[in-house]
Formats: sequence, structure tokens, C-alpha cells
Amino acid sequence: MHSSNSFVREAVRWAGAGAIIATIAIGISFAAYAAEPVKDFSLWMKELKQEAENKGIRPEIISAALDNVKPIPRVIELDRKQPEFTLTFQDYQKRVVPRARVEKAKARLKENKVLLEAAAAKYGVQPRFIVAFWGIETDFGRVTGGFKVVDALVTLAYDGRRSAYFRKELFNALKILNEGHIAPDDMMGSWAGAMGQCQFMPSSFLNFAQDSNGDGQKNIWSDKSDVFASAANYLASSGWKGDQTWGRPVELPKDFDLGLAGLKTQKRLSEWQELGVRRLGGRDLPTRDLMASLVLGDGEKGPPFLVYNNYRTILKWNRSTYFAVAVGTLADRMVGR
Repeated sequence: MHSSNSFVREAVRWAGAGAIIATIAIGISFAAYAAEPVKDFSLWMKELKQEAENKGIRPEIISAALDNVKPIPRVIELDRKQPEFTLTFQDYQKRVVPRARVEKAKARLKENKVLLEAAAAKYGVQPRFIVAFWGIETDFGRVTGGFKVVDALVTLAYDGRRSAYFRKELFNALKILNEGHIAPDDMMGSWAGAMGQCQFMPSSFLNFAQDSNGDGQKNIWSDKSDVFASAANYLASSGWKGDQTWGRPVELPKDFDLGLAGLKTQKRLSEWQELGVRRLGGRDLPTRDLMASLVLGDGEKGPPFLVYNNYRTILKWNRSTYFAVAVGTLADRMVGR
């Protein structure tokens, strides 16, 4: 699990995709990090284009995607930034799951009922959870990132700090273009290459994106049927159980052994009940004897949650306690839970 510090470092990565986290101190020039590149950029690009051709990318795609690309200083700044401060669990929840977003989520759930139910029927992921991911990642498709994905990935692949990872993602992006799902100028995303309304990295796109409407394109940028199906397919493929929820906030008895907290410990709900764990308001836990772990939002300060299999699946999307609880909370609140 993530501490507040490590979470905010991760969460800020998603800030370009709509989850606004914190004010960031930049003040660092691109030149400071690119003063000693491994190779001259023009030579590096020439070799990259040759490798792309060797991998079967069509010459016209290589030209359209790469001919006029230059490293983007802002991308390097964002890759290097450090938060000035950390957010508490409560602060994060207030920012990411405010009442306005809950109301918007309720409206989107209703407006897209037909598409969401189709995705739910095929992949076994409840509509409210699809909408929760959509809302937290990109504010329901409103904020999907302002960078050309190829340009951003070229910058990060050339930079050297995590070049091997971003080089693989760059070739994945070129493969997506080669397959005709999107035009180079329309392939927009975050500074780190996360794309579309569900913020898939190119590798996730290739593994999970779906052509829900059968038009021959997997369009996670502007086709909501593809967006919903792709998100649901990701979750289903990662172990989502459509007959379960994510977890729930709970109350702990005095002198509870906090050593039992953490995902390494799993007990049946009946066992947690025997240990004195209760729903909010002191009510008994559900009688369905699911396996659950106890998670604390802010370390030993709580608040406590009993979480099930689907919580673990949310962590495969974004390995952050703050994020996973926010998804579950938004999903619950839009249906009055």
C-alpha cells in the first residue's frame, strides 16, 4: 500500500488527466536534465524510425507521427516535479469525490444507461463502477490531457531516466496508429502518454481496448461505447467480480489490534464481526461471508475500511489506497449508499 507521500507522487501523475491533486513546484529547466543526452536527437530519431520500419510500421505512419517531433521541455519538467506538500486522505477524498462530482456521476449514469448496461452484461462490471473510474480519471471525459501522445513518449524515451519503458510504449503507440484506430494528430493524452477518456497507456490499449460498436476502431477518445467497454474489459480481465462490491467503511472497537490492518491479512466477514468490527453506526457486518482485509486510509489514523476482491482489482488500475477508496466511494454515493 502507498503512504501519503508515495501516493501523492503517484497521484500527481494523474493530475493531467483530471484528478487535480496539489500545487506543484516546477522551476527546473529542461536543459538541466538534457545537458548530456546519450545521442544527438536527430541521429536518435533516425535510428528510431528505422526500428519502427523494421517492426512493420508503415512509412506513411512513421512520417506522419515522427517527422516534426521535438523533445518537449514541459514533459521533462512534469516528469521531474516534486509535490510541495502531501494531502491527507480526507483532503484527497474531498477534492476527488466532492458533492458536485457525485451529482454529475448520477446524471452520467442515467444518461448513458443503455451503453453502460451493455458493457455490464458483456463484462460483468456494474455500471456505477465504470462511471466512477471515468469520473475520477478524466471528469467524465472532460479532461483527457493536452499533449500529443507520440511527442510526449518520444521526449521521455529520449530523456534517459526511464527510456526503456517509454520506448516500448512509444512503439506500442505507433502500432495503434498503424492499425488505424486514431490519427496521429488526434492521439492526445497526458504528459506521460496515458490516453483517452479512460487514460490507458498504449500497452493497456493494446491489451484491453475494445471496438464495442463494430466500426473497426477502438476509439477511447470520443466513442463512449468503446470507452465503457474498454474500461470494463480491463477490470474484468484483472479479476473483477460483478456480484460483489468493493468494500465499505467500518468502525473498530477500542484497543483493536491495528497489526491486523493491511492486505496481507484476510479474514471472513464473520471473523471480523467476532473481532468487534462493525458497519458505520454500529450495525452488524453483512452475513455474506466474503473474504476481506482491513485497510486504513491514513496509516494508523484511519479511517478504516473492510475491502474485498474488487478493491484489489482497482489497485491493478492504480496502486493507491486513496484512489481505490475514492472509486468505491463515488460508485456508492451515486446510488445512495
